[in-house]
Amino acid sequence: MSRLLRSSTAIALAGVLAVSMINADAKDRRECDRDYKPQVGQSGKDVVWVPTPDEIVQRMLRMAKVTPQDLVYDLGAGDGKIAIAAGKIGATSVGIEYNPDMAKLAQCYVQAEELAGKTRIIQGDVFKEDFSKATVVTMYLLPELNLRLRPTILNMKPGTRVTSHQFTMGDWEPDETAEVDYRTAYLWIVPAKVDGTWTLREQGSSNAYTVNLTQKYQKVSGDVATGSAKQPLVGATVRGEEVRFAFNDDKGVTRTMTGTVRGNELTGTLKGAGGTETKVTGSRK
Repeated sequence: MSRLLRSSTAIALAGVLAVSMINADAKDRRECDRDYKPQVGQSGKDVVWVPTPDEIVQRMLRMAKVTPQDLVYDLGAGDGKIAIAAGKIGATSVGIEYNPDMAKLAQCYVQAEELAGKTRIIQGDVFKEDFSKATVVTMYLLPELNLRLRPTILNMKPGTRVTSHQFTMGDWEPDETAEVDYRTAYLWIVPAKVDGTWTLREQGSSNAYTVNLTQKYQKVSGDVATGSAKQPLVGATVRGEEVRFAFNDDKGVTRTMTGTVRGNELTGTLKGAGGTETKVTGSRK
């Protein structure tokens, strides 16, 4: 992937423009390069262009498990390498690029690769463009830009996969890290918001539990009230829409909860002694 690294002051664009191709009749990438050929290390307004090896591009897409069913948004698309690679996998992909010359070059490459039906590049501001429908987000931006984008990303649909080359998301720890030739790729899974007090009920019985969850990104802690006692949760995590934890019930039996959270509703199963499973439903106060 080729990418523009930019400081937080570099991203200011009035309006979002559709990108026209440099050469609408380009047969190959060399024809695109005749109109504009970026140079490694070139600078503009707080901008340095740095290429990323193909190995990292492919690793990021594999980490995100990109399939033809995905909508991939590449934030700061540069010359469009990741968006094009996602399109070649069969995914629908969109690259958002601030620099108009790079955006035009990237769209020309899309045309030359015959991916116009799968991939497009738009000239725009990643802080203004709507990418909320993405199932996968990729980026190679400076750390302070990642932090500015983090609140938007955390409000995306739970389960959205986010990959970044080289730079992290502050104290939001990645779910997966990969090293390729001294370069690092990171993966995050947007977690469901589970913080709060939940009432869980076992189907077919009068058993009910009050579960208090405290969340920081994908890490969860809390306790569960069983009868008159409270027990701490063990191994509590949330990955996308899935929440897991274990606790001891009022009989001292370890129960393991696996559920799916959608808004203020939860459905799942409680596994007990001998592997017996009971369906549960829950709601958040």
